[in-house]
Amino acid sequence: MTITPAQRSAIEEIIDIIKNTKSPKKKRNLTDLFLELVDKDTWANYYQVIPEPRCLNGVSRSLQDGSYNEPLEAYEDLSLVFLNALYYNEPASQIHKDAETLKSTFENEWKLRTVLPMPTRTSPPPTSAQKVHGQVANHQPPPETPITSAPPAALVAPAKSASQQAPTPIGTSSTSAVDSPAPQQLSTSNQQPSSPPRMSSPDMDVDVGGTPEPEGIGVDDMARDGESDLVVQQLERGLPRWENLGDFGWMKEKDGSEDRWLELVLAIKGHKDAVGNRYATALEAMPEETNIPYLSFNFPLSLKLVESHARAKSYGSNKAFDKEIAQLFEKARRWHEPGSDAYGHVLLLQRLYQALTSPSPPSGPPYISPTNFASLRAGPGTARPLHSSSDSEKLPAVTTFRVSSKDRTFVDEVTYRGWSIKLAEWLHLSNPDDPSKPIIAQVFKCYVSDEPTRKGQPGVTACWYYRPEQTFHPAQRQFWENEVFKTSHFADHPVEDIIEKIACQFTARHIRGRPRPPSWYLGWPLYVCDSRYNDRERIFVKIKNWNSCVPEEVRKSADFMPIYPFERMVFPRRFGSPFLKGSRIRGPGGIGESADKAEGERIEGGGTGRKRSRKPVAPTDISGPSKGLYVGVGPANVPGTTPQPAAYPPQPAGAQPRTEDKSIITAAGGATVLGSNASMEKLPAETARHFDRDPETNEVLWFAAPPLNIARTPAPKYSLQYLHWLATKRKEVDDDSMDVSEERLKRARVSVTPTATETVERLLVVDDLL
Repeated sequence: MTITPAQRSAIEEIIDIIKNTKSPKKKRNLTDLFLELVDKDTWANYYQVIPEPRCLNGVSRSLQDGSYNEPLEAYEDLSLVFLNALYYNEPASQIHKDAETLKSTFENEWKLRTVLPMPTRTSPPPTSAQKVHGQVANHQPPPETPITSAPPAALVAPAKSASQQAPTPIGTSSTSAVDSPAPQQLSTSNQQPSSPPRMSSPDMDVDVGGTPEPEGIGVDDMARDGESDLVVQQLERGLPRWENLGDFGWMKEKDGSEDRWLELVLAIKGHKDAVGNRYATALEAMPEETNIPYLSFNFPLSLKLVESHARAKSYGSNKAFDKEIAQLFEKARRWHEPGSDAYGHVLLLQRLYQALTSPSPPSGPPYISPTNFASLRAGPGTARPLHSSSDSEKLPAVTTFRVSSKDRTFVDEVTYRGWSIKLAEWLHLSNPDDPSKPIIAQVFKCYVSDEPTRKGQPGVTACWYYRPEQTFHPAQRQFWENEVFKTSHFADHPVEDIIEKIACQFTARHIRGRPRPPSWYLGWPLYVCDSRYNDRERIFVKIKNWNSCVPEEVRKSADFMPIYPFERMVFPRRFGSPFLKGSRIRGPGGIGESADKAEGERIEGGGTGRKRSRKPVAPTDISGPSKGLYVGVGPANVPGTTPQPAAYPPQPAGAQPRTEDKSIITAAGGATVLGSNASMEKLPAETARHFDRDPETNEVLWFAAPPLNIARTPAPKYSLQYLHWLATKRKEVDDDSMDVSEERLKRARVSVTPTATETVERLLVVDDLL
């Protein structure tokens, strides 16, 4: 029996009706989350549980291709679309409820069309998960796996309100079109999968940095509180871990390599500074055991072990030796405090090792380099870009104002020491001035050199970002924790300059979440950028359009550094100038005025950006430890404070104000109208931190009425059927008396993923041990 044109038309009509089914309030399409299959790479566990995954668009394509021999085959596939979701998700979840509604709609519409044959059975098809794994009517899970609670918030994204997009239907839709959690997948290495991609953060700036402090907000009010730290920790507990360095970019095999291993180890171990101090003491100070969080390996490793293996020639290849040296430096970078002398010694030794294994190694021993073995002769704060061909200096410029295309062939990526470097990624690069402060840079081009002296050697053209200690700034300026500043310096670096991959977020995303892999993993350095820095005029320009700061190829790309969202905005900590009394940070910058002594921080925008007044707000007015936030009241209206000059020059008649005054005082008619009837009280800092802040002004938001009582969609939960399937698989794997037939052994090798509850328990045990 074949499908007739009339039957095909009827089935297509049913599918169209299903696709247009909306929620009772008609605010969302129920089938948006059932159109495509779940991504196999992200949710591999789903395909172990569901024997026959199906989706609406897949059924439509099969119908158009003539893959069905009879209408009941299409009926069975459409049923599986919803039966799979009903099996995998808990009955209380929104996904389960949507699947029930759509299944009922589908069955009713099918019955209404007389040209379609009625199904001969009412039970699920034999290929459904319900039949393959068996229905679980009254199964009770073991005590350690309570089914009444959802996966912890640390492992899932926060639920959205009913007026927003519904949660991801686990096992029913493509992860490329959803915005909420899917089932957790944990491998034997305790890695957790990426959650489905979310829409990128808005292309906007958050006025949370700069000098002076935002009006009405003191340093203590902006400080990170314990609850903010918990929000960050809650998210980071469920983030994927970095697996390891890749299998590319390592030393090539050569004759006599076994003897070379020991020479390289001894060169690292014996390298000294000008007065005879060995740098390798920073490596020898580390313990042999590997108990540092977020490393890519978990076996014991030390310089002494590497030396003993090199002497015994126990490495199987150059790659094995090279990779273990890279892991040794990775461990040392995580062990020592960034910016410390020991940290700088580690990075200098890493750069020495990379120079010794390069096509053009330095002469020695002893190995001497005025640039700490870096390829450039000057770093951030001391390098001067090439302005024109008539520069007085005869030496070639260290940096330029644009990406050069001379004597090179651009490529999509370069590989080095297990790193795959691509366009728009951030790196730590060797700093010739101070190894303890590696250059923070974003890759704008990857290339292979065509120069005669470096023919065929890879490199990157990167835009530098300055640290606070590499800038000249007013003494009262505040800096975010790990804040950096984009510059106009572009430099060409050979791959030997690469220390490691890092990440940098602009403020609007940094306060909302953390980058997704592969842009960033836990343990990698993470920076935040809010402004540009002009080192010639010594001014800061707040970035309004981040797209102007990244390579053109990734601008407006929804895939560029998406984030895992916090449950609420979390601001980084703030610190004063690193050059203030008591700070030990050194750098080429300092405390000073701008070049014309009349310009402070500017707001980027066209060519008519306004200039901030250089006159600072007195810190004692708003930043004392006992000061609270005055709701809707600026510093000029706070009792006991001195009115401050306007942050911007007077505007001409008819000009629009910079921001609308929405304070309570203004709404009530102004202080003049209120007179002595006005009574103002401070909002304590411990109370203020519970309220959201305006993304433009960073002021506490206040409302004249409580929020609407809108029901929030619950997060997906594991179903009884899924938990029963897990328990059954574990029993089969652990049962020593099982049948040893080939099919049984094949089933025993199936990796059973722990539940979210078990995962959290393991994490808590690890936290207690640490």
